[in-house]
Amino acid sequence: MTEQKTGERGTTATAGFDRRLLPPMMLGSVLNPVNSTIIAVSLIPIGDALGAPPSQTAWLVSALYLATALGQPVVGRLIDVFGPRRLFLVSTSLVGVAGVVGTLAPNLGVLIASRVLLGFGTCAGYPAAMALLRSEARRTGRDSPGGVLTALAVTNQTIAVIGPLLGGLLIGLGGWRATFALNVPLAVAAVLLGLLRLPKEPATENSPQRGHLAARLDLPGMALFAVTLIALLLFLMNLHLRDWYLLVTAIAASAAFAARELRAPTPFIDLRVLGGNTPLLATYGRALVAYIVSYAFLYGFTQWTEEGFGLSPVHAGLAQIPMFLVAIGVSIVSGRRTGVRGKLLVGGLGQVVACLVMLTLSGDSPVWTLILVALIFGVPQGLNSLALQNSVYFQADPERTASSAGLLRTFAYVGSMVASSTAAASFGRRADTGGMHHLAWVMLAAGVLYLLLTVFDRTLGRATDRDTSADVPQAS
Repeated sequence: MTEQKTGERGTTATAGFDRRLLPPMMLGSVLNPVNSTIIAVSLIPIGDALGAPPSQTAWLVSALYLATALGQPVVGRLIDVFGPRRLFLVSTSLVGVAGVVGTLAPNLGVLIASRVLLGFGTCAGYPAAMALLRSEARRTGRDSPGGVLTALAVTNQTIAVIGPLLGGLLIGLGGWRATFALNVPLAVAAVLLGLLRLPKEPATENSPQRGHLAARLDLPGMALFAVTLIALLLFLMNLHLRDWYLLVTAIAASAAFAARELRAPTPFIDLRVLGGNTPLLATYGRALVAYIVSYAFLYGFTQWTEEGFGLSPVHAGLAQIPMFLVAIGVSIVSGRRTGVRGKLLVGGLGQVVACLVMLTLSGDSPVWTLILVALIFGVPQGLNSLALQNSVYFQADPERTASSAGLLRTFAYVGSMVASSTAAASFGRRADTGGMHHLAWVMLAAGVLYLLLTVFDRTLGRATDRDTSADVPQAS
């Protein structure tokens, strides 16, 4: 017998996840990864067309993640206050604008600007999905969305499979500009799905009065957070003593941010609560080092397969597919099981093994060795992202689910920025084998640190002590 109850939307609803929400949730959450994976095979053609070396085209990666690292927690907080619908529609519309700008870009500077717009435009998808999961849990009284969390992870992995191959095909058919034009139809579809299926927010406490709006949003805190993050990421992009002022700026702004947040009645990031939430802080730390390894492989190894090994963009995309296929299978199988410690341990070991194999490769290695590395990397790719996502859902303050999810992505993007700058420093003007080996050593160090953070974290056994094995709803 199906239990019924009156939900927050003022209607009687069955105690099950609203399947109509899945399409906009999934499409919104994949706008960022599809642009991440497509650009991985586009960097060399863009550099050739615009006369830019890898050290400059790396800004196409950095620009998107700089914007997204800043925008995710800010938009997440806005979603916590206003609800997901409005922020989802505004952000996904910006993706379409960015697609037009990138398609028509006359030079690298404009192209980088379009990636910044893409970064801000893709900010709402993931926090909105997590907020909808939380609101559905409240509406239905069932706090076991493991199947939906798995569905989100598998969707992102599927897009990651399609991304490199799709990017290579688009480059072959219409040049690298076609990879930017793809964002226009994706944005139109996302906006239409959002209009048709995302619930309108009722006039409740989630819609604050104008007089209290500034206090609820903590605009000074957001501004100080932005200064801290931008200065830090700009410093990390090009580590050099001449840029010492950026590090000093980041330290000073972070001190002012901490002082502000500890005094604010409704802080942007509640440092008292966050500081006392050791499991969540450990999850953020793991996310940072995990994504150093993941994105260094995605961008650095892909560039090497094109320049150092001699593959075409299409074949470089095909070489990534085994990793993502394994990741999908691993996510589906492991997503039906509770707990995260085992996933994180196996994922950490997989990273270390894959980095060690990378150190054995050269331009004369057989193609099957590239496939082997991709297959090994598929295991941590599938386990780590799912385990980190599940950890945040259960460890975060329920009233700040979207902003906490945004912070997870911020730490991940800080890791991606470190990976991008490390790849640029390792390769210089050409992605050769020596540079790839240098990058692999850095990845190995990050992988070992990830493993140590997991082995010595005693809170992981309590990360998900509720059932997370609910069936995956089928999209209608």
